This record gives sequence, C-alpha cells and structure tokens, in this order.
Amino acid sequence: MIPVLLSFDTHSPLAQAVLYLLALVLLGYAALMGWRSFPDDAKPGAQKVTTKERAVRAALYALGGGALARVGLYFSLPPTAFLGGRGLGIPFHTYGVLLATGFLSAVVLAAQLARREWRGPLGQQRHDQIYDLAFWVFLSGVGGSKILFVIVNWKEYGPTLGEVFTTPAKLVEFLSGGLVFYGGLIGATVASYFFCRVHKIEFLRLADLAIPTVSLGQCFGRLGCFSAGCCWGDVAGKAVRWGVHFPGAELARNLFGAPSETASLAFQSQAVDPRWVVESTGQIFHEAVPGAVRISTWVAQHGHTLPVHPTQLYESVGQFLLFLSLIWLRGRRRFDGQIFGLWLMAYAVLRSTVELFRGDVERGTLHGLLEWMGASGFATKVPLEAWYNISTSQFISLGMFALGATVLYRKSRAPSVGPAAGSVAASA
Repeated sequence: MIPVLLSFDTHSPLAQAVLYLLALVLLGYAALMGWRSFPDDAKPGAQKVTTKERAVRAALYALGGGALARVGLYFSLPPTAFLGGRGLGIPFHTYGVLLATGFLSAVVLAAQLARREWRGPLGQQRHDQIYDLAFWVFLSGVGGSKILFVIVNWKEYGPTLGEVFTTPAKLVEFLSGGLVFYGGLIGATVASYFFCRVHKIEFLRLADLAIPTVSLGQCFGRLGCFSAGCCWGDVAGKAVRWGVHFPGAELARNLFGAPSETASLAFQSQAVDPRWVVESTGQIFHEAVPGAVRISTWVAQHGHTLPVHPTQLYESVGQFLLFLSLIWLRGRRRFDGQIFGLWLMAYAVLRSTVELFRGDVERGTLHGLLEWMGASGFATKVPLEAWYNISTSQFISLGMFALGATVLYRKSRAPSVGPAAGSVAASA
C-alpha cells in the first residue's frame, strides 16, 4: 500500500527550467504527430493531403498537447514560476502508474491478437487499427467513467457543475477527481462500436478478441486501487485474518521508505465516519452500543484504518483468472460474440460478489438514492450495511448479465455466415 511511489520537488530554478523544456517537447511532439497523422496518404489511389491540411491537423494536436502541458505545469509549479500554480511537485502515484500499465498491456496484447486473428495484410492493418482505436477508447473511457462518477455523486457535484465549467482551476481539480470503471467500460464500448462501423470491422469478432484484455488491464487497475486505498472493503472482524490496514498521512511511505504525506482514501473516509464498530466482529452500528467504539476515534488513535476486506485484491485475482479462462476459450469459440457474452455474464457475477464486501459508503447505493430523493423513511429501512442495499455497480451488473445472456442466446441460434469462428483456434 504505497499511495505515492516518489515525488520530485519543483521549487528550484533548475527543476522549473526542465519542466518548461519538457512542456515544449510535448508541444512539438504533438504537432509532429498531427502533421504525420495521415497513414493512408501513401497508398495507391489515396487522395493526397495538402500542406494546409497537415498544418491544421498539426495545430489541433499542438493545442491538445499544450492543454495537457498547462495542466501539468499548473499542478507541479509554485505560483512564483506559473501563475496560480499549486506547487505540488511531480508525484508518481502508484494508482496512475498501474492504471497506465494495465491500459498499455491490454492495447499491446489486443494488437498482437488482432494480427493473428485476421492474418496476412489484413491482420497487419487490424493490428495498426487497434492502436488507433486505443486513442478513442482512452478518451471515451475516461469521459464515461467521469460522467458516471458525477451521476453517482450528484449530491456533491451536481450543484457546483456550473462553477466547475466556468472556473479553469476548479475544472482542473474536477477532472483530476474520481472515476467509475463501469462508466469507462460503457464509454469505451460505444466508441469501439462506432469505430468498427466506420472501418468496417466485425464488432463482435473484435469484441471477442479485445474483451479478455480488459480483464488483464483491470487486474493491474485494481492493484492501483489497493495502493491508493480506494474502493476499500467493509470492516473485517478478527476471524478474517487477511484484513488489511490503510495508512494515514503520518504512516504513509513512498517507494524508498520516506514519508509521502499522502493519506489513503480509505483512511480519509474512516477518519470522519461517525458510526460505531465492534472491533472483534467488525459489526457496525449507527449508535453507541456496549463494546463499540466510534470509527473516527479509533483511526485517529491508531493512524490507520480498521482492518478491512482487501476487495481490490479480490477483484484483481478474479479478473486475472477471467483473463486466463477467456484467452483459453477464445480459440475454441463456436461463433463471434461468444467470448464477449461470457465476459459480460462472468464479470457481472464477479463484480456483484465483490460489491457485497465493499465498505466505501460514498459510492452510489440504494440507500443514498432514497435519501437524495427525500425518502428518508424508506432509506432507514435500507441500512448502509445491508446486503440488499445494492450499489450502482450491482444494478449495472444485472443489465450486463442480461445483455451477455441475450448475445449468447441470439448468436448461438443464428445461422453461421462466413468463415467459422473456430477457424482461428490454431492461432489463438
């Protein structure tokens, strides 16, 4: 559990000069990528791209690179070096590193599988298109996960959205906030579908290829959640010997053992939790009972959270096993869409099961929805800790399971058209 791997201080003139140089390099690289972003220009019969078109594309890419550079400078540099700068330095958060590792691993593996799936020149084309698709998947995935995060936390973010989109500093802080995996999955799926329509790729065939790599990426992503202390589990009693403690700011360390001064998200939540808990059993109450202690008092005294279920590791292991299983099944599928449908159903079961052990009450639940709707009387009948206090993710899982079952049913009964899906068995 290392929230921050290491952090670079940016208050020295040399560090500031290096950062501005890196910003210029990013700007130039983005412009170069825009200038060269016409892969079909040299193909026979392709329409030649004019210098003006290349310049426009380069300017647009440079604008995007400049925006990213500005965000980085805003957070890392102090006000003396950048107007309004936060002076946070350059922290390498474990969550971000592992999330990026998972995404890149999924993209690289999907590209290699695409080359073997289609083979020959078409296979190489599909390989290259996977990398093009990755850009749109990234944007739509981040956008979708942010939208669902706002919806789930509407009570907190809804009233301030107008201020967020009119104040640059608040917009940057808003964009750096939380994400919800299901929102990213929905956004990425929609982007992939339209990408396939534009490039005349069989969507379900591509989905069978790519969906196992999503589990590989999420395996790394949940390890990142574990390092940051987000998506934590419910309080575990002494019978659960594998319960874990997430550190506060005073106990958190970086990769080299130095204080990182970054408290885990689980600690930040429990530090203000007004409920009561019986430490030996992990049972939570909303009022004082014999043998119980207030959660916020306990964590303040110990500097770390109560022992909680490592739900991030539960899902990470489950995703890895799902990845291995579907990769093995891919070469034995009988029709396009079979792996995709199985993943939808299997992940829905996995996620719903893990949600039963979650303890982060901030995430969207039926209890929170009833309170937001003003139905406090009904909300009291659905305690936060009740198993039937279903979360937003469990609700979405029901729809995913039904969708996966529908795909399997319809495709299994449809007549086979074109090359048999099982023809790739030897190459998978």
